[in-house]
Parts: sequence; C-alpha cells; structure tokens
Amino acid sequence: MKAAQKRARAKVEYNAFLAGCPSRQLLDRISDKWVVLVLCALGGDDKPRPPGAAPADTPKAMRYSEISRLLAGVSQKMLTQTLRSLEHDGLLTRTVTPTVPVTVSYELTDLGLSLHHMTRGLRDWAQTHMAEVLANRESRDARTS
Repeated sequence: MKAAQKRARAKVEYNAFLAGCPSRQLLDRISDKWVVLVLCALGGDDKPRPPGAAPADTPKAMRYSEISRLLAGVSQKMLTQTLRSLEHDGLLTRTVTPTVPVTVSYELTDLGLSLHHMTRGLRDWAQTHMAEVLANRESRDARTS
C-alpha cells in the first residue's frame, strides 16, 4: 500500500472519540486559548469591531514582538511554544529576514487561515455572550452559598 493510500485510509478512520486518534491531539492543541488568539491576531482580527459588523478578514504577517504586545498576559515561553507548534502543524509560516537585527515574522498558511475562520467564531461568541455567562455564574454562586 502506498503512503498516499495509507493516509487516505487513515483519514476515513479518524475518530476523535477514540483515545489513540491523532485528531484528538489536534483538537487539544487548537482548543488552547493562546492558539485561538494567535490565529485571530494573524488573521487580522486584532482590532475591536462593533457587534454584528463583518470581520476585516485581512490576514497579515506579524513580528513576534507585535504578537506578544497584542496578547496581554502571554509569557515569552508560552508564546514561543505556541508559535512553534502552529508552525510544526503547518498552520503558520515563520520567515526570517537577514537584517540587523534579524527580523522574524509569522503568517497564516492556507490551512491556518481555514482554522482561523472557525476560531474567530469562537472568540466572537465568547465576547458576545460573556455578560450572560457571568450573570449565570453569579446566579449559581448565589444559590449555592
């Protein structure tokens, strides 16, 4: 059986409900908050927009320092690990430009852009419904106290 045939067969057999399925590992990676936020940043969703407004949808290359400043609270170690794992999975590219000092930029691949469209929806949902979630938490806490 050729490698392409093996991949095609495995694709049919992927089932995230099975413990050993590689898609479960991928779901674990892409459900990380830093992954979602990096994808949104590189996808051009770094500017606030009014509720209901269409997303800008203008992916852009960003330098490490730009991403770091945008993602409040991310540690250098965590951002580096996140960017490396996204590059390893083919979701973004890392481009090194030989300048003084060296310039490194990150940009979504087509695969990363397709995932970005999904994660943007998650981020939008979280921002839109946060007030309701907080109200439910307070209500629940008041009942259990």
